[in-house]
Amino acid sequence: MERYDRAITIFSPDGHLFQVEYAQEAVKKGSTAIGVRGKDCVVIGVEKKSIPTLQDDRTIRKIHSIDEHVMLAFAGLSADARVLVDYARIECQSYKLTLEDPVTVGTIARYVANMKQRFTQSPGRRPFGISMLIGGFDYDGTPRLFKTEPSGTYYEYFANSTGRGEKPVREYLEEHYSDETTKDEAAVLKLVIKALSQVVQSGAQNIEIAVMTANNERESHCSHRVLSVEEVENLLKEVDDERVAAESEEGKKK
Repeated sequence: MERYDRAITIFSPDGHLFQVEYAQEAVKKGSTAIGVRGKDCVVIGVEKKSIPTLQDDRTIRKIHSIDEHVMLAFAGLSADARVLVDYARIECQSYKLTLEDPVTVGTIARYVANMKQRFTQSPGRRPFGISMLIGGFDYDGTPRLFKTEPSGTYYEYFANSTGRGEKPVREYLEEHYSDETTKDEAAVLKLVIKALSQVVQSGAQNIEIAVMTANNERESHCSHRVLSVEEVENLLKEVDDERVAAESEEGKKK
């Protein structure tokens, strides 16, 4: 085996860092995650895999709150995510103590991306096998959504996905994302449910959704909540009823 296939700091003859590409493969095997930025909200949804009967599902979280105004979801290795989540939380608090302002979403996305990038340059380490969707609000009330990769790259998006179902979910978002489907929280929730339904077929128990909205009346200026299973079930039923009605209307036209 050639050294460039084992060492993180050596490029292959055709310009690849194979260990980084292997980390990306770990992401592709992870649960699907989706993030959508609306006009006044950010919604993140994830696919929850089935767990052993005796395992407490409260110990399995794919969506994490980083600060009062920032949350993230990930696909890939959960242990790697736990480390980065802890670092991100510390950075949020350090930023607030130093500058007396809440950290911007772009700043924390860049911080996470920089940490990932450092682990692609140092011998004796390996890249983080996770991709993250980081969403929230800046202190001026602007919703933001970023995606970071194992290589350390990061970009801002209106909507995106990651994980094993990234391609079909992203294609659905590209086709259906519009001002109409993101006009308010209810519309964004439906868009996220419909997109996740492209890869999740087993109901509300396998979907987790978190919503963050701007709230100028509170000191934190943001409110964050995770939807209950009952709320997800109601959304799925509403979306299914709309689909049946649309198919019925289409049948009448024929």
